Amino acid sequence: MNKHILGAALIAGIAMGAGAAQAADAAAGKDVFKQCMACHTAEQGKNKVGPSLFGVVGRPAAAIDGFKYSKPMQEKAAGGLTWTPDNLKAYITAPKEVVPGGTMAFAGIKDAGKVDDLIAFLGEQK
Repeated sequence: MNKHILGAALIAGIAMGAGAAQAADAAAGKDVFKQCMACHTAEQGKNKVGPSLFGVVGRPAAAIDGFKYSKPMQEKAAGGLTWTPDNLKAYITAPKEVVPGGTMAFAGIKDAGKVDDLIAFLGEQK
């Protein structure tokens, strides 16, 4: 009988652990995007102070024709920076660490869950 109780406890523990990691929520990411809207849009072809983030997930850095990117961002792009989910996560968390000297005046979002939600939202903008 003790084997059954131990087995049930083990299965319950695994199930609870698996549920601890939550999937990113694009709808919640839309709310997080409100922090970005002063400088960016998610509309294709519509730039503000910052470039449009339409289609940004998977796009090479500094790739929007006609947008004036900072020299540090252009250098990162020349070095092959592409906005993968991992690179976006690093940049959204600490922009000045990923592109030192860049002109984005945003300190970053420290909440990893919110960053994941934002990237999920941006991934839908295509």
